Amino acid sequence: MKKIQISYIAALILGMGALSSCQEDFLEVDPRATQIESNYFKNAAEVFNGLVAAYDPLGWEGDVASGYANFACLVAASDEAYGGGGSSSDVWYLQTMNNFNLLDPANGPQLGFWQRNFTGVSRVNTIISKLEGNISGLDEGTKKRYIAEAKALRAYYYFDLVRLFRNVPLIITPLSTDEIYQVEQAAPEAVYTQIEKDLQEAIAEVNLPNTVPAATEGGRITKGAAQALLGKVYIYEKKWKEAVQQLAEVNGTPGGTSKYGYRLLPNFADIFRPDNQFHSESILEIGHTAIAASNWGNTSKVEGLIASTMFGPRSYNGPLYYSTWGGCPITPELYNALYHDPRFKATIADVDSLVRIGKATYVPGYMNTGHFVQKYAPLQSFKSTGAGAATLNYPQNYIEMRLADTYLMEAEALVEGGGDMARAAALLNAVRARVGLKPVAATLDNIHQERRLELATEGHRWYDLVRTGKAATVLAPMGFEAGKNEILPIPLPELNNTKLVQNPKY
Repeated sequence: MKKIQISYIAALILGMGALSSCQEDFLEVDPRATQIESNYFKNAAEVFNGLVAAYDPLGWEGDVASGYANFACLVAASDEAYGGGGSSSDVWYLQTMNNFNLLDPANGPQLGFWQRNFTGVSRVNTIISKLEGNISGLDEGTKKRYIAEAKALRAYYYFDLVRLFRNVPLIITPLSTDEIYQVEQAAPEAVYTQIEKDLQEAIAEVNLPNTVPAATEGGRITKGAAQALLGKVYIYEKKWKEAVQQLAEVNGTPGGTSKYGYRLLPNFADIFRPDNQFHSESILEIGHTAIAASNWGNTSKVEGLIASTMFGPRSYNGPLYYSTWGGCPITPELYNALYHDPRFKATIADVDSLVRIGKATYVPGYMNTGHFVQKYAPLQSFKSTGAGAATLNYPQNYIEMRLADTYLMEAEALVEGGGDMARAAALLNAVRARVGLKPVAATLDNIHQERRLELATEGHRWYDLVRTGKAATVLAPMGFEAGKNEILPIPLPELNNTKLVQNPKY
């Protein structure tokens, strides 16, 4: 979404209720903050600031203190990439996800994931509670739109939480600092029920727009984004017919333009151009910018795409890219799977080929393969030249959901649920036709394989392996243990003086 400066007081107040990993966040809260909060949210501008604050955690990727937690960790957790970095102890959060024997309550990216999503939940709960009152200058239609957006955001945050941790507290109202220590984990089924409810209510709200102007409101929740997310939720619950119902409205006629204006881009590589934001294939996109001029002295306030910092080769000199950490080198398995596929060059940065012809040099890192993530690679042509560290200010948005993804999800749901097989084939083959591939039969194996190739290194593969029951087999070489590593451990600090209990086998 468009980056909007939030007043410091608003951001401080909205952050108060977060279920943070550090107990000091609550113990050191100024007791006057409650009084300050009661005097805020009195007019339309202040309420909008609060809504922006509820969106803000979407772009959080962790920091030095809590560990980086972003889709790069999910790429490393799959069979797409290794941990990489300078050594086996470098970029530790990637190593723990690439070797599940290293993942424990004290080591891993779970702290960042927990903070991001529960901060989002807390801010959503605050803004919804404030919108229940009378707000000066805020018309009823706008008020209802804000509530719908907030509910969809809460569903998003909880969907991340229940997939990553399964056993999480279900909090839908603001809590006091005393109450925060008394919360208990809810049954996953209860969390999914709340996610469904929030999304259904958001979709039903007539004031939630079908589309938004990309230049001024790109990244805000639309009816199409809410329906796509609900369809995805149903996929994870194996509610195939319900998933088809939602996703069919998002997708429209395969290969055509849907009622929400979604359409596959003709050129696959254009999906990931940093200067091609909020395009017709993008359904839910998280904004990043170089405007904040972030530096290493305060990595918790970074607005650039930190994941790109992990994807470039180390000590690199040559065309196209600039030097970063050498994280997530592509596995031979993914390289070979994509080698003869038209999407290869837009998916894998073949740095070794540049070295072989004498156009580049770099220092091979840990588990180096010479091949790196291309879709979110740090490109020289977009390197920040302003204030701050260039590696923290890469201005590429992260596309959380796009149309090819929802095409393939609907195709899967149709096959699983015994639905319209002709439509399933049309959806699958529309994705393939875009890159010049011949049609194939709409089987689960073909659909899952297409997801692997089409969505490679976008952060979906680990989730797909877990939800389809393939993780224990595919990820066995990485130490994946069935009944344990389908979810992350509850962060260790969250267990101190609370009623939370650790996930099984951790």
